[in-house]
Amino acid sequence: MFRCILCFLLIAIDQIVKFATVLNLPLVSMRTGYPYGGIGVFQNVMGVEFSLVHATNTGAAWSMFQDYPSILLFARIVLISLLVIYLFFAYRDKIPLPWVLILSGAISNVIDHFLYGHVIDMFHFILWGYDYPVFNVADSLIVIGAFILIFSNTFSAREHAEQRKN
Repeated sequence: MFRCILCFLLIAIDQIVKFATVLNLPLVSMRTGYPYGGIGVFQNVMGVEFSLVHATNTGAAWSMFQDYPSILLFARIVLISLLVIYLFFAYRDKIPLPWVLILSGAISNVIDHFLYGHVIDMFHFILWGYDYPVFNVADSLIVIGAFILIFSNTFSAREHAEQRKN
């Protein structure tokens, strides 16, 4: 039950941040000079810049498949549905936290397509000269969940290998 509440809370946080972005920041049309049409948070802190902007994305990460938004939306819904079914049968009562993070982010980005027709992004970093693609809270949840899964599986595999040796 706690995991479901957490999932809804994370989706709500992401949607509130996106709604505030739409209401308060003009849509970025051209990125010239810091803060790139948004609100500057910090500039050149050890080579890193960060600003809040209002950008849209009809594709997936790095705007991949942006020419196929309907197919991408359908694929996202199918993948989310399959993941929910798998997790329900695999874990029943207690879905692991990384999967809650991934599902929350994926569901929230799909909600954007129905509310706005595209995903709302707002976090813009420039890392040592590299203009990192603008992203949102949902994207962060997906990446954090994936990293936790990767690291937990890596350490779990190592522990099993060490136990077999002993």
